[in-house]
Amino acid sequence: MAVHKFSSCDGCQLALLNLGESLLALQEAVEIVHFLEAGPSDPEAPVDIAFVEGSISTAEEAERIARVREHSRYLVTIGACATSGGLQALRNLDRSERAWREAIYARPEFIDSLDQATPVREHVAVDLELWGCPINGRQILGAIASLLHGVPPIEDADKVCLECKRQGRVCTLVTRGVPCMGPVTHTGCGALCPAFGRDCYGCYGPAENPNGDALARRFEGLGLLPEAIARHFLFIHSHAEPFRTVGTAWRAQREKDDA
Repeated sequence: MAVHKFSSCDGCQLALLNLGESLLALQEAVEIVHFLEAGPSDPEAPVDIAFVEGSISTAEEAERIARVREHSRYLVTIGACATSGGLQALRNLDRSERAWREAIYARPEFIDSLDQATPVREHVAVDLELWGCPINGRQILGAIASLLHGVPPIEDADKVCLECKRQGRVCTLVTRGVPCMGPVTHTGCGALCPAFGRDCYGCYGPAENPNGDALARRFEGLGLLPEAIARHFLFIHSHAEPFRTVGTAWRAQREKDDA
């Protein structure tokens, strides 16, 4: 097994490290040959399972992900950056990228990045995507167990709202009028944010058959402006449908209103 890092914050790798005793047990089932966060370094080693964290943001990363694919039997993306671009993909929506790059960096000519930060699947074939920002250790252990036994991993298709119902959580959208992404977001987090009385911000990506247009109109009814509505859908998963379509439509509405 190998764990590769691309443009990311390392949060999903930390979810693997935080498994604690389960990680020690995992090493009895698989040999971890490359995982810089934990120590082992052999990025070119052939592996059965390669976990990939991070989006593809540079030419070097585009070349490296092709080599990872070539050396891997199964390639599994972990987290929002690898599956849908993540936070850094927000720059794809900014037409003035060159301007802010020159404003931020003293020597912008040294910044060697692609025009866009994109998910791994736009560069190579991906066998499994684990969503989340970050993912949790249970997802990784479940995926490894399934792949080792030659069966497709089971993915929970429920929405966060159903998880809230199972846990008896009070709906923040209905009772408090807070713009919650739970009705369109894939569960997997255990409804963590609603458990603490705050709204879901969509970190596990689009659920199965989400009605993003209806939720966006509900947000408008709560008083949110088009820019705020767009931000809810594009914040983490700007390259995931239908979040991308809904978010860009409301962003266009804001630009129209400004004009």
